[in-house]
Amino acid sequence: MVSSVTERVGRSVFLGIAGWIALSGAFAYAGAESGAERTVEGVRFVGVYEEEGFSLRLHNAALLRYKIVFRGYVVGLYLPEGADPGNALGEVPKRLEFHYFWKIPGPEFGKAGEEILTRNVDRQTVTALRDRLDRINRAYKDVKPGDRYALTYRPGKGTELSFNGKPLVLVEGDDFAAAYFSIWLGKKPIDEDLKNELLRRG
Repeated sequence: MVSSVTERVGRSVFLGIAGWIALSGAFAYAGAESGAERTVEGVRFVGVYEEEGFSLRLHNAALLRYKIVFRGYVVGLYLPEGADPGNALGEVPKRLEFHYFWKIPGPEFGKAGEEILTRNVDRQTVTALRDRLDRINRAYKDVKPGDRYALTYRPGKGTELSFNGKPLVLVEGDDFAAAYFSIWLGKKPIDEDLKNELLRRG
């Protein structure tokens, strides 16, 4: 019974992009500098992400809350040092790192993500991205509390989806990155407060 309830809430947290999420709990970090390590709801985000000469700094981190009581996930946004967060959807390197508090079935990520993506791009763009969307949708695995997904975009290389630090798929195209990151950072994101907190300056 407990497991069933847990899975149901977890599924609802992610399907919040279909209208379930009532409020977000985006926390502010006054005075925190870009690149400083932060802890949100007990979850640590390193201040700098590096790999193969590729370096990004933590810009902000925030909590998405479901129906006030339940924590959905915390997410950190990484950008190049000195980058304008207002241009985060442009062709600049970036990374979103997610830590989950609930079980969520892998197939739900693709279904829910596309619903938000289609709010931010036109039908023609979705059609052009169809094969690549299917590839990343198939790559998602079930998550349990404590698991982490990350989306890392490197211009000219593509968007990598990783799970607990292990790469799952690399999807090419600057157009794909701009569309996919709009799920969280676009004009009609999964949650406006979450977006504002992630992109907040200072």
